[in-house]
Amino acid sequence: MELTLIIALGSAVAGFIQGLAGFGFGLASLAVWSWVIEPAVAVPVVVYGSLVGQLLAVSSMRRGFNLPRLIPFVIGGAVGVPIGMQLLQAMDPLFFKFGIGLLLAAYCTTLLCLQHIPRIHHGGKVADGFMGWVGGVMGGFGGIPAPVPTLWCALRGWPKDQQRSVFQAFNLFMHIITLAGLYLHGMITPAVVELFMIVTPIMLVPTILGIRLYHRMSDGTFRFILLSLLAMTGLGLLLTTTGDVVAVLLATAG
Repeated sequence: MELTLIIALGSAVAGFIQGLAGFGFGLASLAVWSWVIEPAVAVPVVVYGSLVGQLLAVSSMRRGFNLPRLIPFVIGGAVGVPIGMQLLQAMDPLFFKFGIGLLLAAYCTTLLCLQHIPRIHHGGKVADGFMGWVGGVMGGFGGIPAPVPTLWCALRGWPKDQQRSVFQAFNLFMHIITLAGLYLHGMITPAVVELFMIVTPIMLVPTILGIRLYHRMSDGTFRFILLSLLAMTGLGLLLTTTGDVVAVLLATAG
């Protein structure tokens, strides 16, 4: 009973954040679920919940949807995922996650303190595709495809609807690819499916409420929420990896 309540609480909070910002389900849910379920179980449930949230929010993409703008990100991401999975087999993702956490925490916190964030107008579709590729590699290697493409969309200076339509559609494709990979690797077990059945009905209403609130936000409010969540993602990665990084460095030095 306690497990069900904790899973339900995490689903409701994460669903609302997902609906509001277009991403962040994993960050919010793992903050609650990590106390009661193992990572091997939590990962597929997080990917599933994120996918459900993206599907519920598909209608919010229509306002700023721009297929030519999206395609480079998706192509880059699709190329990056298998590369990330290969890296995962050869390398420990610990220092990778620590570095990404440090970057997001420092950079996004700095941007929050600035009245106007810098705009990046050069690079075109090649740069967009590269950022999608980085997101794909991060998804395959560390399970975190969203932060870099999301931050890149903000730095592009596009209106909030255009930003959301790009990174949300990108995340949707990445979650589909990831969930398929988890299934093929036998990680969608009966126990995981039982958690799917808890998550699905609980997150529906909070996600829809978050989507409705998003439509009422100004570009400035959306920017603040977006950067705050990215900074929190970075802090979360730092909190979960710093201890292990220090232990590894001390062991190496010793």
